[in-house]
Amino acid sequence: MAVTIDLISRSPFDEACAERVILSEVEGRSAQGDKRETRMRKPPWLRVSLPIGDEYERVKAEVNARGLHTVCKEAACPNVAECWGAGTATIMILGDVCTRGCRFCNVKTGNPRGVVDWLEPYRVARAVRDLGWKYLVLTAVDRDDLPDGGALIFANTVRAIHERVPGARVEILSGDYRGDLTAVDIVVDAQPDVFAHNLETVRRLTPWVRDKRAGYDQSLRVLEHVKRRAPKRYTKTSLMLGFGETDEEVEAAMDDARAAGIDIFTMGQYLQPSKKHLPVVEYVTPEKFAQLGHLAERKGFHQVVSSPLSRSSYHAEQAFPKG
Repeated sequence: MAVTIDLISRSPFDEACAERVILSEVEGRSAQGDKRETRMRKPPWLRVSLPIGDEYERVKAEVNARGLHTVCKEAACPNVAECWGAGTATIMILGDVCTRGCRFCNVKTGNPRGVVDWLEPYRVARAVRDLGWKYLVLTAVDRDDLPDGGALIFANTVRAIHERVPGARVEILSGDYRGDLTAVDIVVDAQPDVFAHNLETVRRLTPWVRDKRAGYDQSLRVLEHVKRRAPKRYTKTSLMLGFGETDEEVEAAMDDARAAGIDIFTMGQYLQPSKKHLPVVEYVTPEKFAQLGHLAERKGFHQVVSSPLSRSSYHAEQAFPKG
């Protein structure tokens, strides 16, 4: 069993993210619709340094030159320099415009109108090879404008990486394909090393936090189906904390995840990307993250990652033994 429970993460991230996420103040209205106006400042454990390092700068230049979209930048991830420096990354395929409008997410919402770059899988595979990435998390915007939700591009990208970069591991951070299990099978049959799909929040808050086309039970059905289809592959899900969920609701989500056969469970602090997104209700302490992480460990997950600055793909490679 691999467990990562960081009390305080000191991972750096870019200046734009620092200005938007770390130095900003947020107006705290609860996710349940509470209209009380309060001012919440970031606690000290969420203050991190700006990115430094030759490897970070090299990868940043290469990513920009190749026109790749990374969640590391699009979602303002606080761990970008640490992950890039360690030879891991999260690439976002199928464009940078999502057909859904989850109230926590900083990715652009719109209608891509069926546009697909069928050469993208090969460009991504070349980048993985040239940059020497050992572990790639592959995600995508939701593409409800496509009949298969983008499943074929996902599958082609996984296969292209495995063919061109032997030994590299590929984790899929997938959407739900509107619950279409045939589309899910297209991706699973490409044999990603990990199939991840995020619950994002607890059952009660799902209608408020996520797009109306998503669903707590729909997400669980997708993950349960993946485990039945490929029992030897890891499945994974993640929660953001700070929307006003209770400890009991978080534990219930853990139990639901275990019942669906999920192997890896991660938790991190929700940070409001802008004033138009859901406000933070609570900054969960590092001690609380540690407590919840140990609870998840006792539930029997293969890997648990739980800290304020953890994100779905943080320490993803540690699910596998070294060597």
